[in-house]
Amino acid sequence: MRDAILRKSSAKLSSRRQLRPGIWLTRHLQVALSSLGRLARAPFASLMTMAVIGIALALPSGLLIVLDNVRTLSGSWDGAATLSIYMKQTVSDAQTAELAQKLRLDSGISEVSVIVRHEALEEFRQLSGFSEILNTLEENPLPAVMVIKPDESHSTPQQAQLLADRLNAMDGVEFAQLDLQWVTRFHAITTIADRIVWVVASLLGLAVILVIVNTIRLEIQSRHAEIEISKLIGATDSFIRRPFLYSGAWYGLIGGLISWLLVTVSLWLLEAPVAHLAGLYQSEFELSGMDVATFSMLLASGTLLGLVGSWIAVGRHLNSIEPS
Repeated sequence: MRDAILRKSSAKLSSRRQLRPGIWLTRHLQVALSSLGRLARAPFASLMTMAVIGIALALPSGLLIVLDNVRTLSGSWDGAATLSIYMKQTVSDAQTAELAQKLRLDSGISEVSVIVRHEALEEFRQLSGFSEILNTLEENPLPAVMVIKPDESHSTPQQAQLLADRLNAMDGVEFAQLDLQWVTRFHAITTIADRIVWVVASLLGLAVILVIVNTIRLEIQSRHAEIEISKLIGATDSFIRRPFLYSGAWYGLIGGLISWLLVTVSLWLLEAPVAHLAGLYQSEFELSGMDVATFSMLLASGTLLGLVGSWIAVGRHLNSIEPS
């Protein structure tokens, strides 16, 4: 009999332990929904706070998306890194054309154009103004030239330089000249712009935390009597802190959604003018919006900033409230 009672008691305890995670989740869900309901009972004030958070998050998010579009656009510009391959004098035009055909199959090259020796001489004759002197030459002193455009994966200065070194070691090549000036300047500008965006994002993230701290502080003061009564009946600090943390999380999450809406509307307004400008340059470029990964990161960042701000506010002001 005693063993049976012990078995029943242990079974009840194990069943209670199994229910604990479900009970814990249910309580958190109830607190989260009640916090959302409390915000809904003051829609204007809550929406104003969320809109401020959304605007603060929209600026760095929009700048990052514009910067990504600029990087994408640069891959189709004619000003990208180009390599001029000068062939040896002993290499014929037919051999140059055969080598160009092989290079067109290279995975790191997107386009190859050939300037044969007589075309190079004719172009030099027209541009230099020394046509009479060139007519006195017995043979063409200019080599054949191949102009190569790397693909997107080799558009960075480092990768373009590796491609130039590889081509320079090929048979029949006198030397390979890489035009990196424009590419280096462009990458320097985008690096500075990227750093500026992250600095702005950090400052605006700090502003979001301060907004949340002030909002939660006012909410704590308005519920001063309720907190005192809760402490009198034995409520723990974690129990009292929980609804404020969820309020901060809701502020950040909905602020992130407002930020996504603002960025999406802004890109939609810019879509037609950008498409018109791209058409004037015979380009098929289209603005790309916020992808799923960026959208998820935006919501997670807003929620995290809300939690941090509410945690700071609750930790600073909750301890000062003690029942008298």
